[in-house]
Amino acid sequence: MLTISPAQLAEREKSGQPIELIDVRTPAEYREVHASSARNTPLESLDVNGVLKARRLEATQPLYVICRSGKRADQACRKFVAAGYENVVNVEGGTVAWEAAKLPVVRGKKAMALERQVRIAAGSLVLLGAVLGLTVHPYFIGISAFVGAGLIFAGVTDTCGMAMMLARMPWNQVKGEPPANTCSVA
Repeated sequence: MLTISPAQLAEREKSGQPIELIDVRTPAEYREVHASSARNTPLESLDVNGVLKARRLEATQPLYVICRSGKRADQACRKFVAAGYENVVNVEGGTVAWEAAKLPVVRGKKAMALERQVRIAAGSLVLLGAVLGLTVHPYFIGISAFVGAGLIFAGVTDTCGMAMMLARMPWNQVKGEPPANTCSVA
């Protein structure tokens, strides 16, 4: 997988090279802060063919992909490669590294990170299952077991069903944009 540092990408843009950068985070995360030259194409609704058809640059030009820290961008790059488009480049370290390099960003309304939402939801469900299992019926401990199994699956497969579900929640959408309708957020 090809990668580029935020500083290298900014230098290419500064030198006049045409840059096409997509940010694959949720609309709410994108609205909070994003690289000034990025446009939002959420991973959970990523249509590789649609993105390629809508490109502003020729197909011979690289398509740069950024997220928060690089993980979702890597997943998006893999989707492009699987679809036969290999001129796709992951921006190392994502928006976190972009900001750390003091590169231009657009700031908007603050949002809670998707990873943090997953931790809160998983912890709440595990606690709920344990409390209900002790106070109501032992079968409720199955809630905790189910969440634990889901976390193991997420770690092994590098996909997270809970994150996919949370990414579609109204608080992770931006007014005027339809909710995401496909898969694969981590």
